[in-house]
Amino acid sequence: MTHVRAALLLAVIVFVLDQATKEAVLYLSDRLPTAVMPFFNLVLVWNPGISFGMFGGDKALEPWILVGLTAVISTGLVIWLVRERHRPTALALGLVLGGAVGNVIDRLRHGAVVDFLDFHVAGFHWPAFNVADSAIVVGALLLVAESFMGKKKEAAS
Repeated sequence: MTHVRAALLLAVIVFVLDQATKEAVLYLSDRLPTAVMPFFNLVLVWNPGISFGMFGGDKALEPWILVGLTAVISTGLVIWLVRERHRPTALALGLVLGGAVGNVIDRLRHGAVVDFLDFHVAGFHWPAFNVADSAIVVGALLLVAESFMGKKKEAAS
């Protein structure tokens, strides 16, 4: 059961870090965009869609559909987490859960997700993202990597 606590603590840390960085960006919004490094800018992008702005229409109902979908997925992640016996899997789920909750809070508060990290090279920009997106991607990649490596199903303390 300690892996569940550790994963939930990780989810809370991701959530708090995500919300704090988004609040900082909103506070600095009148100074954005700003170049931080030759390949990195801080920007303010309102993402009404899902990953990388996909399905980002301007219909009033769409944010609520995405909030509902995220709530269902998050509930499934918590159920999986509580049943999971493998600590690395639990921690990966904590990353995904913390990121998902961070982005759903944005949708509830603003109707869109605050994205602000803009990486680019030779004039090509990766779609802007945030801390929550990063945690979701890292957690998902860890889950995929574990599925290919074949995890041991023994309980980790």
